[in-house]
Amino acid sequence: MAPAADRDGYWGPTTSTLDWCEENYSVTWYIAEFWNTVSNLIMIIPPMFGAIQSVRDGLEKRYIASYLALTVVGMGSWCFHMTLKYEMQLLDELPMIYSCCIFVYCMFECFKIKNSVNYHLLFTLVLFSLIVTTVYLKVKEPIFHQVMYGMLVFTLVLRSIYIVTWVYPWLRGLGYTSLGIFLLGFLFWNIDNIFCDSLRNFRKKVPPIIGITTQFHAWWHILTGLGSYLHILFSLYTRTLYLRYRPKVKFLFGIWPVILFEPLRKH
Repeated sequence: MAPAADRDGYWGPTTSTLDWCEENYSVTWYIAEFWNTVSNLIMIIPPMFGAIQSVRDGLEKRYIASYLALTVVGMGSWCFHMTLKYEMQLLDELPMIYSCCIFVYCMFECFKIKNSVNYHLLFTLVLFSLIVTTVYLKVKEPIFHQVMYGMLVFTLVLRSIYIVTWVYPWLRGLGYTSLGIFLLGFLFWNIDNIFCDSLRNFRKKVPPIIGITTQFHAWWHILTGLGSYLHILFSLYTRTLYLRYRPKVKFLFGIWPVILFEPLRKH
């Protein structure tokens, strides 16, 4: 049952197995969770440009797939929080699993010859995705999805720590920044879940502009979107270093990080 502060809206009754702390249809009749929806833009627009740049630079398809997968997650999350429908929830949660599998493949294949394919790892990750999808569609238990997603993220963390500890120590800044931002987002996700009643009561007492800053699930989107984007940069930086390119992190407009590089000239 939806909390009392929630309203009815364009998309009708909630059918998703999760309904987050943001008050439903409080900003507009057309979007169930407005701030949880628009905060996904950080997972949609920057990775699209990353994918386009990767195509122009002739990068391996796995990195194009990484950027596009993050965009799909953002679009799925947008649809989920906009409607709070079960079908849209799956469009959010299942791509989270698939995108992480792509990230895992990239991280474990960054020290191989160019355009190589590890069919054993590929098969394992596809099988894992199919099993998680099948079980989740049957049990419809969000905790199952969260645990499976957590396992993949933990695998990425261990691999990243290995790389910055034993292979490329000078990438610690980028690697740990990505991890730190993601973990901060996870902290906000937990605060939003645990203290939801207190947050809702607080938002009733303060001006809307202050209340917006306490939409911690939206902050989860922003921070994990940025953390995931930085992880792709970290993975790509590691890969292009191994391929003897000269990668450099640049900041567009002094704010947004991108990787620029050029291959070594052949003599």
